Amino acid sequence: MAEKKSAFDKELVSDLANILNDTDLTEIEVEHGEMRIRVSREPAPQMVSYATAPSAQAAPAPAAAPSAPAPAASTDSAAPASKSASGSEVPSPMVGTAYMAPSPDADNFIAVGSKVKEGDTLLIIEAMKVMNQIPSPRSGTVTAILVNDTEPVEFGQALVVIE
Repeated sequence: MAEKKSAFDKELVSDLANILNDTDLTEIEVEHGEMRIRVSREPAPQMVSYATAPSAQAAPAPAAAPSAPAPAASTDSAAPASKSASGSEVPSPMVGTAYMAPSPDADNFIAVGSKVKEGDTLLIIEAMKVMNQIPSPRSGTVTAILVNDTEPVEFGQALVVIE
């Protein structure tokens, strides 16, 4: 009987590791009864703490405009519709809440017009109280930001357009 439990645990750990690889999560934890299994890519992922405030939802969205070049900032709200068919969208690897900056009082990671390199952090998605940095899959220029700060995002939802 102990062998079956051990085999089950190995299979579950393997499945969790595959989920990490498929979704680019940094950590996943499962609890079932007294059993608790946590699989992590990094020994200590960088955690970011956010205070929840009702007024914080309205303020961060316009915060991207001042750091962006003036012409791009005025078209930021129109850009998502025109860029939705583009193959250069960066999809969300998970369900969670998007944060555009490492902390509420810090500058956003990116703005429309920003030049990014492959691997640069575009934004953070909080999923199950874990802050997951979303890296740029390629180098280029940010032409549209399709989500707002503190906005819920779905798996596969377009987050950013990089040309």
